Amino acid sequence: MLDVTPKEISERSALRINPLKTCQPVGAMYAALGVHNCMPHSHGSQGCCSYHRMFLTRHFKDPAIAASSSFTEGASVFGGGSNLKTAIKNIFELYEPDIIAVHTTCLSETIGDDLVTYITDAKIPEGKIVVHANTPSYVGSHITGFSSMITGLIHYLSVNTGEKNGKLALFPGFVNPGDMREMKKLMTLMGVTYTMLPDTSGVMDSPMTGEYTMYPKGGTTIDDIKDLGNCELSLALGEITSTPPAESLKTKCKVPFATLPLPIGIELTDQYIMALNRFSKNEVPYIIEEERGQLVDILLDSHKYSQNKTVAIYGDPDTVLALAQFTLEMGMIPKYLVTGTPGKTFEAKANDLFEKFGVEGCTAKGNADLFELHQWIKNDSVDLMIGGTHGKYVAKAEDIPLVRAGFPIVDRYVHSYLPLVGYKGAMRLAEMILNALMDRQDRDCADEDMEMIM
Repeated sequence: MLDVTPKEISERSALRINPLKTCQPVGAMYAALGVHNCMPHSHGSQGCCSYHRMFLTRHFKDPAIAASSSFTEGASVFGGGSNLKTAIKNIFELYEPDIIAVHTTCLSETIGDDLVTYITDAKIPEGKIVVHANTPSYVGSHITGFSSMITGLIHYLSVNTGEKNGKLALFPGFVNPGDMREMKKLMTLMGVTYTMLPDTSGVMDSPMTGEYTMYPKGGTTIDDIKDLGNCELSLALGEITSTPPAESLKTKCKVPFATLPLPIGIELTDQYIMALNRFSKNEVPYIIEEERGQLVDILLDSHKYSQNKTVAIYGDPDTVLALAQFTLEMGMIPKYLVTGTPGKTFEAKANDLFEKFGVEGCTAKGNADLFELHQWIKNDSVDLMIGGTHGKYVAKAEDIPLVRAGFPIVDRYVHSYLPLVGYKGAMRLAEMILNALMDRQDRDCADEDMEMIM
């Protein structure tokens, strides 16, 4: 396994080992799948599209549909304009989507394909739509691509007609369908009318009906995306991921926006609920207060098992920051926080979090990788790891319990159907964290110290 990872840490500027990210088109494809009757389209080689589809399908255990421009040597040299125009024609004829969302790849970006011109020159059937986003894989991460595709949809479609629709525009961040369902549940309970973009609930968690449907019932409709420009306010959840599309909507359609962290845990969910309260002017219903009270009760009852336990958290930046705050609310110490997405914002927000809770000896790093996290752990271990599947090799090598949360999780089932956000999501997280710590205690204790009631 990874037993031979050295303790000695060398600064690396050009090399990443086990990177904590994947490429932009994966995020762009996921965002496009959150649009109703949309066919994501990868403008590049067929292998790129296959990889990106595989990455999403393995995480969600649901098919991620997408088409490809299928570059060959000729397109790589002379440009992919002909390939894209032919693809647009074939996709509308064969698969009958309402909209095609094109994203670029390393290859098409490197040769400089002009997608605006290609799409303008393409023969698009009446009533059909083609949009695009530039998503070179050698810049940013899947988080960047996710934001870019949402921004592209706003750029092409959203309009301000001058008549407000009374709705809240919600940008949910890079989260699972289960999280989106929980966000929508809380908005409904608060009496908020909304449009969520993207919305993969009902798409990447669609039910088994016995019949294959290329375009499931879920997803944000084209009309709703157009109407985003008439919203009263947009709320960007996950500041690093969702701020760019919120800014784009403000620039184009003059819709003001507010940003919040992902609503994971007590305080961050409180912030989300109070933002909905200010928007709707409605009282918080008892069912939400009850869920919050249950969560507080759980943390009070179990604090002796989580207090001062150290944890390493890795994954997408907004998810890691929100998970870190929740572990702090549980009395834990988030000793190491790492993300593969480049940018200094992550480190600044993590350090603010450490200062707010008065914890010392904690480290946060953006544009990092699992190899470096493993080296930190070898030098000074932790009680628990939280993150996606790729960290399980480190967890096995160092004999550390692992709680799977975030993206990608490719070796377990059901996770994408259930939330991490909201009070209910925090209850689920608390259960997973406490079970991992208590299972470890049971496993390691002497026979005479085994407790029936813990």
